[in-house]
Amino acid sequence: MTDLTDRQILVLIPAYNEGERVVPVVRGAQTHLPVLVVDDGSTDGTAVFARDAGADVYLQQPNQGKGAALLAGFAIALKQGYQAVITLDADGQHDPAEIPAFIAAFQSQHADLVIGQRDFSQMPPVRRFANTIGAALFSRALGQPVADNQSGFRLISRRLMESLMNSKERGFEFEVEMIVACAQEGLSLTWVPIRTIYGGEKSHINPLRHLAKFLQITLKTRHMMRAVQRVEKG
Repeated sequence: MTDLTDRQILVLIPAYNEGERVVPVVRGAQTHLPVLVVDDGSTDGTAVFARDAGADVYLQQPNQGKGAALLAGFAIALKQGYQAVITLDADGQHDPAEIPAFIAAFQSQHADLVIGQRDFSQMPPVRRFANTIGAALFSRALGQPVADNQSGFRLISRRLMESLMNSKERGFEFEVEMIVACAQEGLSLTWVPIRTIYGGEKSHINPLRHLAKFLQITLKTRHMMRAVQRVEKG
């Protein structure tokens, strides 16, 4: 475990029916920091695998979505006094060996949100197209460049976690809302490059529902940021 961040940063892994895939993620992450897995209503023994690998496990029943799992983890981290969490997916798409890059950005830049930036050119064609278009639309709505709004590998500071605790988003859209909250609160956002890993993992996202929700939150973001600009102009 990294001495410099002992009891300051927690690795938070939301998991839904990841089974044995969560094991190397937990083991890799806990070489750097303590690990909490939020099992979001899994039915395949994910919690047992995670606990046997060395993680603390919080059981969330029934399945409520990734956003709800992250919020449950935030609540635990805040209660236990952590200054930040690092989130990564349970399916192996994020390399725990890259955790020190997030710690370094947090410590050197005092960033409230550090997002792992993937190389879209390394993605399968459909995902490359969706992420490229999504990032462009969201950047325009937010009024500032957003290199990767969908990456789940990120560090969230304590004060950003606190500002998100009243969120109503329960699905994957919560991660987009997180960026909006950071901008609205005037908190700092930065990026670290990460490996782009795809190994045929099964997605839990309903594509059409996700697209509809993403467009909805993008439009909402545009309206909110315009309102902020009007207030700033007086």
